[in-house]
Amino acid sequence: MPDAPSFDSRDLRRVLGSFVTGVTVVTTVDDAGQFHGVTANSFSSVSLDPPLVLWSQAVKSGSHPAFFEAERFAVNILAEDQIELSKRFAKSSHAKFAGIEVDLGAGGVPLLRDCSARLQCRVVSRVPGGDHTIYVGEVVAIDQAERKPLVFGNGRYLLADPHDLADSTLSSDCKQVQLSAMRLGMRAIERLVRRFDETMALAVWGAHGPTITHWEPASAPVSEALPVGLILPVTSTATGLAFAAYLPPEAIAETALPGQDLATSEGDWHERLAEVRRQGLARQGLETFYRSETVINALSAPALDADGRAMLALTAVGEAGRFRADLDGAFARALRDTAKGLSHRLGYEADRSAEPARRLDLAVGA
Repeated sequence: MPDAPSFDSRDLRRVLGSFVTGVTVVTTVDDAGQFHGVTANSFSSVSLDPPLVLWSQAVKSGSHPAFFEAERFAVNILAEDQIELSKRFAKSSHAKFAGIEVDLGAGGVPLLRDCSARLQCRVVSRVPGGDHTIYVGEVVAIDQAERKPLVFGNGRYLLADPHDLADSTLSSDCKQVQLSAMRLGMRAIERLVRRFDETMALAVWGAHGPTITHWEPASAPVSEALPVGLILPVTSTATGLAFAAYLPPEAIAETALPGQDLATSEGDWHERLAEVRRQGLARQGLETFYRSETVINALSAPALDADGRAMLALTAVGEAGRFRADLDGAFARALRDTAKGLSHRLGYEADRSAEPARRLDLAVGA
């Protein structure tokens, strides 16, 4: 007996959605000269010699008869700013081309303008594929623009960017490394916010200490004011402690603003930093959030570079009555693991970097 599936169509759709694709609008023209188009992410390359591509269309689609009878089609690979065009052709409508200027390709097939790329094709086969028809086409003409393609995955439109540090090779340019680290950090806190719905900030070590460069608000942000460029105290914030635990004392002293006192009980200070290193997290509780009366708790995790220096801090803040900021809670574990993952991608190896770095080369600002 054939294996009985242990999933339903919704489960399968959700799993398939995790495969990130580009977005295309496939177009054709019928014998009466009427244009047809449908949004599709089933497009794929088949062969370079001969040049073959394929895409599939639901048999129940209103335009299926037109595409099934057509001898030509075009694949319009959408650019990142063409989300509305994707939505338009994803809906059932007889006016999809209303108000849209097109170019005419071979056989009068409409070509959408301002796309990332366009491929004109001649149908070579139509293959039944369950509730879809698979069209294989020979590419007869192509054109491409210097525009980033639109990306789709997990039910959302995404942006296409180079994968920072994908080859694990760090540039010798410190500023370039930091920019790459910041991009990685932004994506990391975005994922954490989607998972736990806590307001998060990304901070770097700036000319005057911990500096917020990016906020990722929760569905109910801790405050309407989430200022970028905010400089945080070193000794009294979770972000400051996360940095201080992995930076040399002289680097911290150099950042003091006029009138800012960094003095603290030496024994207590060293113990606090040692605790941050033991936990992999810094916690600060019952503090008032920036220019508000909201009392918050905060957790911060440092991301370390190849020399064991804190390059970034990933900080979560929440109202104290709701966000307990437990050091052993599910969120704390996820935050710690995320920071460790970033550190690894930045070249940090724990067995090589047991002690905090004795120098600081990176600075933002000025």
